[in-house]
Amino acid sequence: MKAVRFSQFGGPDVLDVVEVDPPSPAADEVVVQVRAAGINPGEASIRKGLLEAFYPTTLPSGEGSDLAGVIAQVGSSVTDWQEGDEVVGWVDTRASHAQYVAVPAAHLVQKPQSLPWEVAGGVFVAGGTAWAATDAVRPMKGDVVAVSAAAGGVGGLVSQLLVERGATVLGIASAENADWLGSKGVTPIDRSGGISAIADRLRDAAPDGIDAFVDLFGGGYVQLALDLGVAGDRINTIIDFDQVGRNGVLGAGSAEGSTAAVLGEVVNRLADGRLELPIERAYPLDQVGAAFTQLEQRRTRGKIVLIP
Repeated sequence: MKAVRFSQFGGPDVLDVVEVDPPSPAADEVVVQVRAAGINPGEASIRKGLLEAFYPTTLPSGEGSDLAGVIAQVGSSVTDWQEGDEVVGWVDTRASHAQYVAVPAAHLVQKPQSLPWEVAGGVFVAGGTAWAATDAVRPMKGDVVAVSAAAGGVGGLVSQLLVERGATVLGIASAENADWLGSKGVTPIDRSGGISAIADRLRDAAPDGIDAFVDLFGGGYVQLALDLGVAGDRINTIIDFDQVGRNGVLGAGSAEGSTAAVLGEVVNRLADGRLELPIERAYPLDQVGAAFTQLEQRRTRGKIVLIP
């Protein structure tokens, strides 16, 4: 079968698609034929060697967490799933960017028929991160909450989850995403002009102050939130790690949201239309380098996915 591998740290050019032996399921696993698998910024950072202190890499390495597909084999102790079931899930083995992957049965939820494969395959990391980041800032009805990178894979879901909870959401994003954010009940804030210009726009949009801030971009947004008077324990960042713990700033993300229960909540909302996860583009597996090149420009609305 085909699978993505890299044998050295570096840019997207170090990614290869190679032939490897297909997996066999352990007793508590199933093997899934992957129909779609999302790509994520954290995977790019791991590939560059930037997260070795947190997520050590043994080279050569596979990659990928998100997946959706059809169960092809079932482990001997698995009773909840059978061959042919359509599922959404994840692995912690950096292995979903492949045609087949072994998945713990407990890491799966049923794929609703109405959910497109591309959306299902890209939901796990973004959905779990968004759920945890939203919970972390404790949004209440009537709160004003600012979100950086508000139209990205995580940011779009955070923004919609906050609206669902009754918050007024100020979504910081490029001007080209303003109409989409507005259609989701979000007040778009143009990110152009740097932090000082963004601060002025946030003050104009929320003259009575901002209650909470979700930072999904880095580059000074946590300090901006503090400067705007947001309490540290109502600021959550998934990227500005140096700020986590200072002034009470929180760092909840994918680790806190990595449960089948959370995945099921997000999948159900996507299936019935309460949430939308746009698919910027779907690439064939052998164009994984091009997919990450686009992702790393940091201008994606929603998700980029691979189709094995």
